[in-house]
Amino acid sequence: MTPPITLVSDQDLALTYLTEARKHHTQAAIAKHLGVGVRTIGRWEARQSNPPAYLAHALQQLLPFGEESPAGAFDFIDLFAGIGGLRKAFERIGGRCVYTSEWDSYAQKTYAENFRDRHPIAGDITEVEAADIPDHDVLLAGFPCQPFSIAGVSKKNALGKAHGFACETQGTLFFDVARIIDEKRPRAFLLENVKNLVSHDKGRTFDVIRRTLTKDLGYHIYYRVIDGAHFVPQHRERILIVGFREPVAFDFDALPLPPKGQRRLKDILHKTDGNEPKLPWDEDRFFDHKKKKIQDKYTLTDNLWRYLQNYAEKHRAKGNGFGFGLVKPDDVTRTLSARYYKDGSEILVYQGERKNPRRLTPRECARLMGYPDTFRIPVSDTRAYKQFGNSVVVDVMAHVAALMKPVLEAETMEPELPLGYAYA
Repeated sequence: MTPPITLVSDQDLALTYLTEARKHHTQAAIAKHLGVGVRTIGRWEARQSNPPAYLAHALQQLLPFGEESPAGAFDFIDLFAGIGGLRKAFERIGGRCVYTSEWDSYAQKTYAENFRDRHPIAGDITEVEAADIPDHDVLLAGFPCQPFSIAGVSKKNALGKAHGFACETQGTLFFDVARIIDEKRPRAFLLENVKNLVSHDKGRTFDVIRRTLTKDLGYHIYYRVIDGAHFVPQHRERILIVGFREPVAFDFDALPLPPKGQRRLKDILHKTDGNEPKLPWDEDRFFDHKKKKIQDKYTLTDNLWRYLQNYAEKHRAKGNGFGFGLVKPDDVTRTLSARYYKDGSEILVYQGERKNPRRLTPRECARLMGYPDTFRIPVSDTRAYKQFGNSVVVDVMAHVAALMKPVLEAETMEPELPLGYAYA
């Protein structure tokens, strides 16, 4: 039986960040930032007790901007970084981010607020020379899905020009992932995309990606579609492609997946019983702590609620399945999308017969994606909805990272396992 994966490295990371933070802040300042007593900080420093693993992120925020993160067990780069979900997962197994690329300025703002790096956030990766990217052990990328054109391939072959991935993938963002892998030759990579990547363009898109990674670049890849509902109360299927430069003993079947539905919506909703934490960085933006209620702005207006009901009824009459997703505390939600800011229709929280349903707040969206409450949301609600709708489920990525960890730490490589693909 495969032993369960335990993500224990967050605690070591929390202790490391505490040591670094104490070089710049008093115990009292750190205690105030974390919402604990000064004596608690003293006990942690004396190793009489350990800080909770989830505080690693909050402690990292105390490092001054420009401060290099402590050296990790391995270095990684974060491409198409979004707001840093993949990064959080690989920091939890001891990695250190040495390069970040994200083109959206609002995502950059959220990323910079939550990760304090010496390296600046690079913008458009298509304008970056691969040779200028730091050496790294692991490449992470949640690249957008795009179709590949075969136009001109035979002509280039006839002219004796470059072919392979440089021909088939040029003009797509996957090309930039491929050229960086080709130049830097990292030990491993993790690529993330929507599950439809497998069937996109009648399977041709994924076929090009697979051939590029294996035949052209020489990596050994493993891929699987995993539903976030194993870890959070949200159905969110994404394909993960893990690749290694050398033959290794890696097997997605060893990934422990809790039964879907163990986590329910009520686990991430604001608590109206007086137990909702008052976060200094949120204050009352999402939740009125004095009245113990979600801010009224998240409840749908009569006009919008009427429109959504009429829209759903119209499509039901036509035999279509389009409509809103009304959920209660014991439910698991549909997939949170980047368009959630428009009307919230895919996830509407039931508030009783006498009150219109409401959207999730951005803080609840963060929780739904596996981000801790220490994760800061410095952008507008509209931007936040887009960012979380485009994010990865952190808990899924953390468990995949933990599955990769023994291979990354191994000094010798074992024989290659058969290429495998399955749904989970």
